[in-house]
Amino acid sequence: MTLLYKSDPVRGAIWAERFADLAPDIPFRVWPDIGNPAAIRYLVAWQPDDLAATLPALEVVFSVGAGVDQLDLTRLPAHLPVVRMIEPGIVDGMVEYATEAVLAIHRDLFDYALQQQARVWKPMPLRPAASRRVGVLGLGVLGTAVLERLRLFGFACAGWSRSPHDIEGVECFDGDATLDAFLARTDVLICLLPLTDATRGLLNRRVFAALPKGASIVHVGRGPQLVMDDLLEALERGQIHSAVIDVTDPEPLPAEHPLWSQPRVRITPHIASATCAVTAVDAVLDNLRRHQAGERMIGEIDRARGY
Repeated sequence: MTLLYKSDPVRGAIWAERFADLAPDIPFRVWPDIGNPAAIRYLVAWQPDDLAATLPALEVVFSVGAGVDQLDLTRLPAHLPVVRMIEPGIVDGMVEYATEAVLAIHRDLFDYALQQQARVWKPMPLRPAASRRVGVLGLGVLGTAVLERLRLFGFACAGWSRSPHDIEGVECFDGDATLDAFLARTDVLICLLPLTDATRGLLNRRVFAALPKGASIVHVGRGPQLVMDDLLEALERGQIHSAVIDVTDPEPLPAEHPLWSQPRVRITPHIASATCAVTAVDAVLDNLRRHQAGERMIGEIDRARGY
């Protein structure tokens, strides 16, 4: 029942130590030290490439990240369950990042930064949080956690997803028919959608136009979801007031790209959240127990949907 790890080797050393402490009965190997391919039952990887096809007894593929869009599912045998990472480190990091971004927008910190550069001392009217409408695209584990935290500040919170959800204190929208209504009531839009054919290029001119004039964007989903030329145009027209962008396409964002010089755009290098090696091992061990008991694993994706 060997588990093979194929990702960052520094984190892999932490994984190996954690497995030795908590599950000494499960042999743990770090790629490329595969050993006997026929002994490997579980693969933990960021991008397994064609490795899975060389492991005849493989039973599960675990992604080390919260998403699986980096995986080419067509290169993984159809019978293999694929499980994305759901663990406290990823959730806590995303909640921190999104909350800080919304508060920075809400408290006019982009405008105050420009005033500081110009050495201007000019207080702006303070809006109560209840008057600021926040909307989250994507109501999975991360989107739900972000909304639950923002609701505590008093923001008027809403969420949109493909399927119906019920979250206390959150106005929930679902399906394409409700997207425009969701956007029309949203002053700060947070994208936490997975990358699929349906969400690729979703943050575009039409979506920006459907938001109230002067709305802001927090993009922490996936880079290809954002049409950057459309965002630049919306910023220039004032349709979009400010944007916090953690993911771009391509990554890294080229140094000559005009988004870097936008005064009300903050760019970070895909660091909104990251897997914590210690708690990630705990999550995988829990899923291994579920798999061995014949239960559905937490984070197991629907291959037809891609998430």
